[in-house]
This record gives sequence, C-alpha cells and structure tokens, in this order.
Amino acid sequence: MEDKHMLMIPGPTPVPESVLLAMAKHPIGHRSGAFSEIMAEVTENLQWLFQTKNDVFCLAASGTGAMEAGLINFLDSSDKVLVGTNGKFGDRWAIICETYGMDVERIEAPWGEALDPEAFKAKLAADTNKEIKGVVVTHSETSTGVLNDLETISGYVKDHGALMIVDSVTSMGSCNVPVDEWGLDVVATGSQKGFMLPPGLGFVSVSDKAWAAYENAKIPRFYLDLKSAKKSLAKNTTPFTPPVNLIFGLQTALQMMKREGLENIFARHARLTEATRAAIKALGLKTFAPDSNASKAVTSVDPSPIGAEDIRKAMRSQFDIALAGGQDDYKGKIFRIGHLGFVHERDVITAIAALEATLQSLGHTDFEAGAGLKAAASVFQQS
Repeated sequence: MEDKHMLMIPGPTPVPESVLLAMAKHPIGHRSGAFSEIMAEVTENLQWLFQTKNDVFCLAASGTGAMEAGLINFLDSSDKVLVGTNGKFGDRWAIICETYGMDVERIEAPWGEALDPEAFKAKLAADTNKEIKGVVVTHSETSTGVLNDLETISGYVKDHGALMIVDSVTSMGSCNVPVDEWGLDVVATGSQKGFMLPPGLGFVSVSDKAWAAYENAKIPRFYLDLKSAKKSLAKNTTPFTPPVNLIFGLQTALQMMKREGLENIFARHARLTEATRAAIKALGLKTFAPDSNASKAVTSVDPSPIGAEDIRKAMRSQFDIALAGGQDDYKGKIFRIGHLGFVHERDVITAIAALEATLQSLGHTDFEAGAGLKAAASVFQQS
C-alpha cells in the first residue's frame, strides 16, 4: 500500500504532521524582521533543550558537519586530542582530527561495549604538561546502541582542563544531556534524530572556555567559522543563507518538545528502550549492547543464526517497516531498531508485532506466539 512506510531507524526519524505543515509554508526572506523573530525563539528553545546558557548555533549541515565545525574551530592542527572509539562514529571523529593534522590518541573499546571512563582518567592524569587540548566522545554510539558514560568522563576532563567535545547526535532529545551541569564545552547534534525533523540542520553549543580556545585554533575555515555565526546570532540571524523552511519546522518541533517537557521526553525514550529490549529478549534474540549502557535512541540486535539482512528485507517487503543494518564489520550481522524522536508506544508495538511475524516466516519459532508483544506491553503497563 502506498504511503504506509514506517521508519524505525536511528535517523532520519518520523516527522510530525504539524512539522511537515510548517515546512510547507511559503518561504520568507532570511534577512527579514519576521525571520529574526523566529530565530530568536528557536535559539532560546535550543538553549532550553541543551540545558545551557551557552551559544547554540544552527547550521545548514548534517551532524557530521556540526561535529567538524566543533573540532576545527577550537582545536589547532598541532594539538593532541584523545578520541573515544567504540563504534563507527567515534572512528569518524578520530579520522576528521587526523585529516586536519592533529595528534590523535584513541581510547578504544570493542564495538558493543562502553568506553571505560577510567582509561580517560589515567591518560589525563598522566598528562602533567597539559599537552592534551581536547577530548572527543560520542555519547550515544548509533552504530552499536551503546550509551557511553559521558558524565563521568566529562568530570575527569574538567579536572584536567582540556575541552570536552561531544557527539550528541542521537542522545540530544532522547536522554538527559545537561550541557552546563556536566561542563560540556562543545556539543554537536543533528536535526533528523530526536528533533523530529528531516536531515539538513546541525546544532553546536559552545562554552566560554571553548571560545577562549578559539583564539589559538588556526585551522583555516570559512563556511564553518563559528565566530561568524556568533556575530550573526547576536542579531538573530545567520551568516549565510539558512534553510528557511527547515527552521519553520524546527520552530514547531521545539514548541512540541517544550509542551511535552524534558523529563517526560526522557522518560518516554527510556520506556521505549526498555520495552524494545524486553521484547527482543522474549523473542530469543540477543541485544548487542549491555543493559547497563543501552542507548535510549536505538537498540542493536544480534539475530544469529538468522541473517540480519534477511530480517530487514522481509520487514521491508511484508510490512514496509524500515530497520537499520549493521555497519562496517557488523554489516549483515546485526540490525538496529530506532526509537527516538516522534516515536511512542504504538510504534514499538507495531514494529515488534511485525518482527514476530517476520521471524516466524523465516523459520525462527523458538518463542511463544505473542511473547514479544507481551514483554513490551508489560513494560508499558508498569510505567
């Protein structure tokens, strides 16, 4: 059936009808007073979501673009940087730093496991000459469904004095990321995740400490120069042409999020995570990330001996439900269920019911009929 496609991937995520309608409005001039009023409201609400008094910039970029801006504006090509790598995106930030000539030291953990905060503590404590200028951590590692202990790592970084630079692409808007409370200096994310928008916008928050580091960061930049963005933000505008209609949608999405409230947003995502993981286990499948460090945005599943791609293909062809696949060495070995942004209980129930039917059609019957639905429903009833 046409127009029944259902996204259960960690991005892009479903978009509310009110946001779609906002984006369908006729564009207005991006140098007009009306647009500046919208930007003022959007900036205030972004600060609310980031839980910060810092500058928060809205860029015409993906999450990767936002992260690159966060790296090259505040680190120099000669700087030593610690980068946590336990998945595809941690690896990506290390590669970007190396591309700009930085001295990168990786703190690694196997895919599917969390980074060890004590490894960061040891490296930082040994750096008595304060050569380490930045620490880069992916909070929610989208490729594996692991939530790293950002709060603890950030505490060690704060004691040392380096910049704490964070990929919050699938954590912002799905779990608590109190930027000011945790002392996070640069935090980047993207619109197509917890923000309930299509791809196209990146967001970066910048602390006063990061702005001080900006003066010593000499990497050439133009479009991604956040000092230009700061000057424009003071006038409630942007240095270059913004995607006006996406910002219309952002205005509406942030209004929706404020009506729901931060605590309710976090509780909803925690509930969806718990229900999804309970259902997966009830179906005789294995969750890839441990319960103790489970992302609140995406659940990764190891369905062996059933092929992950066989499951994804059947879910798409039979039910028009999109699940995400594994990446790099885990391509074909795991699949990922996104449950962030404009997702609630009905969506998880639908996806689990379709997954049960799919598993049965592929010959996996090592579970009681309805076990997944029962497990998910039990979580929802208790909460």
